[in-house]
Amino acid sequence: MILSLTLLYFRVAQGLVSDWIRMPGFSHGFLIPLVSLYFVYERRNQLYTLLPSGNWAGLGLIILGILLLFFGNLATEYFSMRLSILIVLGGIILFLLGKEFYKILLFPLVFLIFMIPIPSIFMDRISFPMQLFASKVATKSLYLIGIPVLREGNIILLANTSLEIAEACSGIRSLISLLTLSVVFAYFSQKETWKRIVLILSTFPIAIIANAARVTGTGILAYHYGDNVAQEFFHGFTGWILFVVAFICLFIVGSLLSRTKNLKF
Repeated sequence: MILSLTLLYFRVAQGLVSDWIRMPGFSHGFLIPLVSLYFVYERRNQLYTLLPSGNWAGLGLIILGILLLFFGNLATEYFSMRLSILIVLGGIILFLLGKEFYKILLFPLVFLIFMIPIPSIFMDRISFPMQLFASKVATKSLYLIGIPVLREGNIILLANTSLEIAEACSGIRSLISLLTLSVVFAYFSQKETWKRIVLILSTFPIAIIANAARVTGTGILAYHYGDNVAQEFFHGFTGWILFVVAFICLFIVGSLLSRTKNLKF
């Protein structure tokens, strides 16, 4: 079976690793399988108490995953081919070990989806509204602090230069990384499901607002020190700083949730 999986998915896995190396926003992909394995290890005591009892429904999942791989290969649609790995793995677990094993291992299996880059068509649909939001907030913020500014779409016009809020500045990369981190943080810091969901969902406004602040800071630097200073050094440096700030905000939300009394329904 391992040989069959290797033959089926070697090229798919090779392309996936290549994307982790080539795409900065998904370089965390190398860590995802390791974290997933830790989640499995953490469940070892539950797994030891179970006896394998195969389930034929797993065969259906395996067939579905292979079909997804086949049609994804025909359409050269990498996300489908990569997603099929998770479906086939889930099918093998269900088919060989049974429903109880599958339930316990479902979260580590689903977590692996964070190692798969989002399709470009969805990235474009998500990133462009984020670009516009960041440019709007930055324009209003710059105006409020007395810097003359105009906006044309995702381009911020200053007196001495202009800033284009490109896809790389949309905040989508930091959002994906922060979202992955928030799932791990929520898992370990919260015991109740609703608290975990709230903490994960808080990632979106935190990341979007942090990126808007980053763009505003870039505009201030560009106005006072020129475009080169803003774009080359400070723009990248503030990206790291604001990611840390965003995680601190996430940590604060998690701390508040931890102190919240349990809800009874």
